[in-house]
Amino acid sequence: MNLASALQRLWYGPRWASLPLWPLAWLFRAVVAVRRGLYRAGVLQAERVAVPVVVVGNLTVGGTGKTPVAAWLARQLGLRGHHVGVVLRGYGGRSVAGSRVVTPDSDPAEVGDEAVLHALRGPKVVVAGADRVAAARRAAEAGADVVVCDDGLQHLRLARDFEIAVVDAARGFGNGQLLPAGPLREPSARLERVDAVVLTERQAGGAARVVPRGPLTVTARLQLGDAINLVSAERRPLEAFRGRTVQAVAGIGHPEAFFDGLRAAGLAVEPHALADHAALDPATLPFAAGATVLMTEKDAVKCRAFAGADWWFVELAVGLDRAAAGELLALILERAGLTRAGVNLG
Repeated sequence: MNLASALQRLWYGPRWASLPLWPLAWLFRAVVAVRRGLYRAGVLQAERVAVPVVVVGNLTVGGTGKTPVAAWLARQLGLRGHHVGVVLRGYGGRSVAGSRVVTPDSDPAEVGDEAVLHALRGPKVVVAGADRVAAARRAAEAGADVVVCDDGLQHLRLARDFEIAVVDAARGFGNGQLLPAGPLREPSARLERVDAVVLTERQAGGAARVVPRGPLTVTARLQLGDAINLVSAERRPLEAFRGRTVQAVAGIGHPEAFFDGLRAAGLAVEPHALADHAALDPATLPFAAGATVLMTEKDAVKCRAFAGADWWFVELAVGLDRAAAGELLALILERAGLTRAGVNLG
């Protein structure tokens, strides 16, 4: 079992199991509180950029569906005539100093897998960089009239016009402890101060454990779609892979969600869970070169140079109720001072 898997078992297991780490969690809580207090008191200053900023983040470490929700939002704003810039840290990439414009041909090893994934989905501009303020400014300079920040709820130096917290409805906040005793980056009471909460549900996710209070709350359904071949771009429904064992690869925050989704579609799965943002080395993959492989789209961007003929990524669709989506988008447009240029809620 790798460290990431061990932490997941600890964080989403019984509360008492993390008892030895509670003193460190209390220290982490104090640091978080002091830092936020310094911003509230004006000792530390949040910096504004020339365009509205919408932050899509989470309270826990990975695995909530944050990036698909951010991509959905970027697409919706684009459908309304806005030139959208997506900015993000670029986790997993080496080029973290400064900021860098990302294209579909960028190397995920340099800019991170999620940055390339956003670029492939087609916002106006994608910028990766450790300094979100600099990245947001570069996106505005490149023509964006609104910035969607993928992650960054805790990056308080970047002033924002709207905050969305994404929460996995089934997993909730695990044992409820802050790092390193639990998965929380901030106390769960932080949900009461965001502008909206998006609860993500998966087809195999189980009953919801989280019912936030206070802000607008909408539910987003995350559903696996068709499989797309990495070499030929052929599209097949998941049902086409029934009757044989597929090698399933997931280097995401909650890999079991991907494996469970494939099983729910009736597939026999040999799972290979990797650490979030993990690089894939073709020399060490634990299956034959000619195997049938299904992976997440985030993993696929790292395999384009060496993919086998029977390697596929599985699309992930984000579905919101039309009325809920309209309410959320109208609130964002109002708070950000954006002109509503269209009505498409697809």
